[in-house]
Amino acid sequence: MQSVLIEQYGGPEVVEVVEVDDPVPGPGEVLVRVLAAGVSFTDAQIRAGTYIGGPKPPFTPGYELVGVVEALGAGCSRVRVGDRVGVLTVWGSNAELVCVPEKYAVEVPDDLDPAEVVSLVFPYMTAYQMLHRTARVARGESVLVHGAAGRVGTAALELGALVGLRMYGTCSSADRAAVERLGAVAIDYQNEDFLTRIRDLTDGEGVDVVLDGIGGPVALRSFRALRRGNPITGDPGGRLVTMGAYNTLVNGRKSLRGWLKWYPAMALVTVWGQLSPSRRVSGYRVQFLRVDHQDWFREDFFVLLELLHADKIHPVVAERLPLSEARHAHELLERSAAIGKLVLTP
Repeated sequence: MQSVLIEQYGGPEVVEVVEVDDPVPGPGEVLVRVLAAGVSFTDAQIRAGTYIGGPKPPFTPGYELVGVVEALGAGCSRVRVGDRVGVLTVWGSNAELVCVPEKYAVEVPDDLDPAEVVSLVFPYMTAYQMLHRTARVARGESVLVHGAAGRVGTAALELGALVGLRMYGTCSSADRAAVERLGAVAIDYQNEDFLTRIRDLTDGEGVDVVLDGIGGPVALRSFRALRRGNPITGDPGGRLVTMGAYNTLVNGRKSLRGWLKWYPAMALVTVWGQLSPSRRVSGYRVQFLRVDHQDWFREDFFVLLELLHADKIHPVVAERLPLSEARHAHELLERSAAIGKLVLTP
């Protein structure tokens, strides 16, 4: 079969496609023929070696997949051969055939577009769980989303609107219209100070929730954008949810300067959250929550599938590329984030 291979950390040039033996499922695993596999900014971080907890070369990238079960390993009984499933793999999905633990396979209806469902496995799942599992938002609350034109950001705006949240989103001037079409107030981070703008928009109070996928120094200012609560009256105040380390990757490669800025700032904002009597800081990692709460992942995935079926959420597929163009998909990442999801279709 064909499989994407990365033998050393680096830019898109390290991505190659090779011929390897078909995998054989071990105990508790199922063999899946891949119909659609995503290529995302997180894959670029894993490729460059900036992803915390990522694999060491050589490895096959690919954070998520939708495919059809072709064979069962010993002890598997929940899924059947022929079932269509979605799986969060973190890495390994960019291949024609993939072995995955059966416990992580979630059934997918046959009448949904596999390329659209791939967006639910990671971007929409991340946004949904940050809102509902970590921040535990309530109708009418205000939420600031950083990177609002990206895939996770767009998902957060769509999902937030469905439950009556007041949404604000930072974006470039070129993406302002796209963010506003989703019902959010756009904040042009290139020409506006988001902290000053948020305070103006909320009469100085700040927002209830910030979803921050950038981190580092931005997280420090995101904390200051939170509404102060009152522990005496039981007002919990604002919640900052951090996810990712965007600025540690520059031009597709690991940035040492970005890391040196990111780590101290994240340590400081964590301390702020621990010391604050009314504002909270939480880190979100979809792959860890999936391990500890696979029941949540499964439950939330079914919610997202129902929303997609009902045409209430709208994952955008930027391009569908054959597996042989995996390197080109990585080259496209810089410009595709605000356009839609890149999907490999073996």
